[in-house]
Formats: sequence, structure tokens, C-alpha cells
Amino acid sequence: MELNQIQQRDCIEGLVEIPAGSIDLVFADPPFNIGYTYDVYEDKRAADDYLNWTRRWGAGVVRALKPDGTFWLAIGDDFAAELKIIFQRELGLCCRSWVVWYYTFGVQCKFKFARSHTHLLHFVKDPQHFTFNIPAIRVPSARTLVYGDSRANPDGRLPDDTWILRPQDIPDKFQPQEDVWYFPRVCGTFKERAGWHGCQMPEQLLGRVIKASSNEGEIVLDPFGGSGSTLVTAKKLGRKFLGFELSPEYARRIQSRLDETRIGEPLLGSDLPATSAPSTANGKIRINNKRLSAKAAAAQGSLLQPSESIQLPTLNPLDLLHQFCTAAGKKL
Repeated sequence: MELNQIQQRDCIEGLVEIPAGSIDLVFADPPFNIGYTYDVYEDKRAADDYLNWTRRWGAGVVRALKPDGTFWLAIGDDFAAELKIIFQRELGLCCRSWVVWYYTFGVQCKFKFARSHTHLLHFVKDPQHFTFNIPAIRVPSARTLVYGDSRANPDGRLPDDTWILRPQDIPDKFQPQEDVWYFPRVCGTFKERAGWHGCQMPEQLLGRVIKASSNEGEIVLDPFGGSGSTLVTAKKLGRKFLGFELSPEYARRIQSRLDETRIGEPLLGSDLPATSAPSTANGKIRINNKRLSAKAAAAQGSLLQPSESIQLPTLNPLDLLHQFCTAAGKKL
């Protein structure tokens, strides 16, 4: 099968034609079965139908992977547990990590906490032989950044398995040694936004996965092309790539993105997300229909003076749970 292209077709049909044991890395961000509006796919199947459909394309992924190949799955809360069991117990992969990608500007809900994370399940075919490029994904450690500790490894440390999205206001939290990964979600106003697909992965997040789990010249497969970001990132990083996309319109737009992408181009977004946006104190505020910096607003007397600090209330998690889940006068 010809590489370095997006094919407009059902991924189950396409996976059958891939030579067995030929793909180094698969990154799949399938529909979450939550009723999202796609142009040609119905994202609200009966649960058993959705799981059986996952088994079909999942079997194709496992068949296509090399003996030392790696599979990453992005999935939401609703089916994360079931899909982990399918790939681990039924299809025979080994789960190396369950990463949590945390972001702000999540989906706001009326009667539940706002959803602000996605699960990234990291599977390998052979737990003794697989690609994991530690030098390519090291990050500075807290010993280096915070404590000036002479014991710190000058090359940095591995990220942990929870990836965070906006730690600007909590600089002492979400350190690299913790288990949350931090990358900004690709919002509608971002330069990175393709503009025609609502579920777009950040290139920096995909870059971490691709750098860690493949080498230059190896093959990256995305069964659900979507916005095309996996293939674009793979091309920038010097990997061969192949993708499937059910929608003719999405496939056309993905091809346009690929045509405009050059090998070796820098990934969009900051590789240091904690510095990619201002803290709340250095942000903007709207007063009388005017956007002012926090300092300008303070100078007008509209805010606390710059020398003053804003103290947020600190709640014990049990107190917070009590406030949300009980009415006044009721007991837990």
C-alpha cells in the first residue's frame, strides 16, 4: 500500500489491505460515541454496537502492527474502561501507561463538573521489545527548575502520565514528575486551528507521542484522519505516514494540509505550555465594555492594586464534595 497519503475510505476496509506486521506506530482518536456531529458518521450507536465496531477496527490495528509496534488510543470517559479491556484482554496488547491529558476550556455542563480531560492509552505488542525514545521527550525536572538541586539530571526527566493544560496560575503544581500532561487544547481562536473539524489534537501532544514511540523514517498510521493533525505532525517529524478518513470533505482538507506541510517544520504550539499563556494576574479583563490589562485596570482603581494579591479560598476535597452534593441542612 502506498504511503504518505490520506485515503478516503472506511478504516476497517483499509486496515485489511495493510500488510500484516508493517506499521511501527498507530495513533487512533476514534469517535467517542457521545453524539458529536460529524458530516457523514453517526456518533451515537448502541453501546454493544459501538464496542463490536471497536473490536473490528481494533483487530485490524493489531494485525497491522509490527511485533515491536506501539498503539496509542485517545478516548473519552464513557468507554475508556471498556476499550482498555478490549485491547488488553481480547486483542492481546500490553498497556504500558494510562495517560491523562488535562486541558481548560472543556465542555461545560449543567449538572456535572466540566469535562476537561481525555484518556491516552499506551499499548505495545511486546512488553519486552518496543520503541520508547527517552531522550526525545525529556523535560526539565523540579529539582532543576525549583530547587537548584545538584542531584538533578542535566538532561531532564521523563514526563509523568497525566498531561496538564493550564498551570500558569499554579506554578508549584503539575510538575514534570507528576502524572498529568499539560498541553493546550486547540481552541477556535488559535493559529493552529484548522477551522473545519471540532476535534483537533494539539501538534505538541502528538509530537510527544510520535517522538517517544517511533523513529525517523518509520511508519505512523492514523485510522481516523479527522483534522489531519497526526499525519501533519508525523510528516514534520520525518516519519512516513498513512491515514484513513470516511468523509470525502475531511479527506480533501487533510490532503490540503499535508500539501502545505514540509518535513522539518517546527510543530505549532509551545513545547513549554506553562509559559505559552499569561497568568491570570497578567491577563486581560473587561470593564465597561473595554478590554484592559490587569495592571491598567488596577491603575484605574478598578482592581486590587498590583502590590496586593488575590487569595483564593482553599477547601478540603471533602468539604468541596459536601457543597456540591448536598443541599443546605442535609447530611452526607
